[in-house]
Amino acid sequence: MELIDTHAHLYLPEFDHDREAMVQRALDTGVSRVFMPNIDMDSVEPMMRLAASFPGHCLPMMGLHPGSVDAGYFEQLNKIKSLALKEQICAIGETGIDLYRDTTYREEQLDAFSTQLCWAKELALPVVIHIRNSFSEVFDVLKKEWVPGLRGIFHCFSGNTAQALRAIEMGFFLGIGGVITFRNSGLQEVVRKTSLDHIVLETDAPYLAPVPYRGKRNESAYISLVAGTVAEIKDIPAEGVANHTTDNAMKLFSLNG
Repeated sequence: MELIDTHAHLYLPEFDHDREAMVQRALDTGVSRVFMPNIDMDSVEPMMRLAASFPGHCLPMMGLHPGSVDAGYFEQLNKIKSLALKEQICAIGETGIDLYRDTTYREEQLDAFSTQLCWAKELALPVVIHIRNSFSEVFDVLKKEWVPGLRGIFHCFSGNTAQALRAIEMGFFLGIGGVITFRNSGLQEVVRKTSLDHIVLETDAPYLAPVPYRGKRNESAYISLVAGTVAEIKDIPAEGVANHTTDNAMKLFSLNG
């Protein structure tokens, strides 16, 4: 059963003591590829080092996380853009808008997101979008920047069915992770009503570990638990979920088998 983790921060310090063993556990579980979203300039070097250690398995993206957008965001964007042009990356991200705890840099986040959507269009790459308390703002920016062919993932999708449908209509996949295993998340109904044609799987490791590891460190091997829960919701074999979502990810990131 082949699985793809479309979103995991395996380069973070949480994995410093067992990173190689953790990656090997993922491989042993059938996780053929892990896509790694960048956070800021500080995360570029460890991310690229891990990508070099596991070529073809740990694949890097390049972007500026909305939580890292501050008064000096434009300088960071310029540096990250230069690296995106130089390195072999698979997507732009993670970018997006996060207004959950702090709205101080709301306008800067909007501009940074718009800028990175332009990168995705320029480089013909998918874009991975972080959304927290900001669906309205994200859709407003997407509406302004949308062109045919723009594609990507609504990472850690947490919206309702109407928001899911709107994202799908704009050409995006829903990134489904460990939250689907949380009993009162409300995500189960969205997944039940959404075709597997529009879903990819992710962990967001080391965050948002699925049940029975909730509250502990997440890792890519646990994506099999996400696939299993989606299979239960859809009342189909886990292999079917794995095959379908893996095909989706391969097509999205323009990869061969």
